[in-house]
Amino acid sequence: MLDLVTDKKHDETRQGEVFNAFVDDPNQYRKLFYIESYGCQMNFADSEIVASILNENGFGATGNFKEANLILINTCSIREKAEQTVRKRLTEFRKLKQKTPGMLVGVLGCMAERLKSKFLEEEKLVDIVVGPDAYRSLPALVEEAETGQKAVNVLLSRDETYGDISPVRLDSNGVTAFVSIMRGCNNMCSFCVVPFTRGRERSRDVESIVNECSDLFNKGFREVTLLGQNVDSYYYTPHSSKDGASISPITFAGLLELVAKISPELRIRFSTSHPKDITDDVLHTIVKYENICNYIHLPVQSGSSRILQLMNRTYTREWYIAKVDRIRELIPDCGLSADVIAGFCSETEEDHANTLSIMEYSKYDMSYMFFYSERPGTLAERRYEDDIPEAVKKRRLQEIVEAQNKLSLESNKRDIGKKFKVLIEGNSKKSDKDWMGRSSQNKVIVFPKENHHLKKGDYVNVEVNDCTQATLLGQITNV
Repeated sequence: MLDLVTDKKHDETRQGEVFNAFVDDPNQYRKLFYIESYGCQMNFADSEIVASILNENGFGATGNFKEANLILINTCSIREKAEQTVRKRLTEFRKLKQKTPGMLVGVLGCMAERLKSKFLEEEKLVDIVVGPDAYRSLPALVEEAETGQKAVNVLLSRDETYGDISPVRLDSNGVTAFVSIMRGCNNMCSFCVVPFTRGRERSRDVESIVNECSDLFNKGFREVTLLGQNVDSYYYTPHSSKDGASISPITFAGLLELVAKISPELRIRFSTSHPKDITDDVLHTIVKYENICNYIHLPVQSGSSRILQLMNRTYTREWYIAKVDRIRELIPDCGLSADVIAGFCSETEEDHANTLSIMEYSKYDMSYMFFYSERPGTLAERRYEDDIPEAVKKRRLQEIVEAQNKLSLESNKRDIGKKFKVLIEGNSKKSDKDWMGRSSQNKVIVFPKENHHLKKGDYVNVEVNDCTQATLLGQITNV
């Protein structure tokens, strides 16, 4: 499962973010589209693919939904709250549509896959419903909807990766970018709807990934995040060589190395790793290349082996701890984060205590934290009773959040006095007199610009002299 943010201090997935893509001549497009995205990083990467497809078919992007001919919401189904937010937003757009002849409203992504009939028939909220594997059909669906017909394509694919499409970088800072390396998921975690909304796992061809990353670097980007529901499962078998000799399959470790070799000035991150699949080969590759960031997102979900078994996570508490130990052994300064779920079916106070203790052991720099939300169609919904009262779920989640806040502050305090190589991503949110960037360990560092002649995309050494729970504060040590 890709990272989904609930803590505003770490809002890296930018829930409900509006994308803007501005062109030199907006009049070159005959129509305008507006898009909002919710959920994980994969949804934001998908929105950039959708933008490319629409651009090729005469649509330009706008940040003002009132002037759009086509309004799209790229949706998330991982929690009930996310679906409620989308429904509320669609209701608002329906009211606008009633006042704007010719305007079309469409829903994309995981909710489209899961709730297609409700959107089209029962709630009449949208004109177009498009699943994650059907974005190529969007222009044809728009034409169909323009005739007054409801247009839908939610067919899942066993081979669609969009590898030949060059994404339009929406609302980009020009420094960091997402690159999708695979789609779908073969892990049947009992709480997760992703295998049912995004289909089976398939890896994108390695050449298209390396070419996209190289193109981004040549355009001035200095960091790429390789995305997949489970990146460690990446596995691509190239076609035979020209002389007919067989070519060895490329694993995630091999892909990491190929991208790292593009340039030492291009930083590489990746998300998400499944604890059962991340290998020593991946860890050794991180150690080998300075430009592969020392940061791993390693979802734990629960610290109880019994609950992990019910979740179908295929590892135990002891196995997870051993993986954390191995990461610390090979990459002592590795940043570590996790996903944590409170109140899964039948969770006891002892199970909850085990989750708190594994957090303390792992010393996460940050976590994405939720209380369990039963999703229709999942294995857990069919097999188990959602028997933990919401008040208990919320209390346990609050204890998890408090534990993580303590760990985050302790982690940041340990960095005071240390020096880090920081990639400048832009101005600080609070002051244009300060830069903000991130360390290899994925920690945000804010530092004054002073009189140094620096710009976005530059690397700089920063010494940390203070911190908050969420941010390191520092000073440039040399340029």
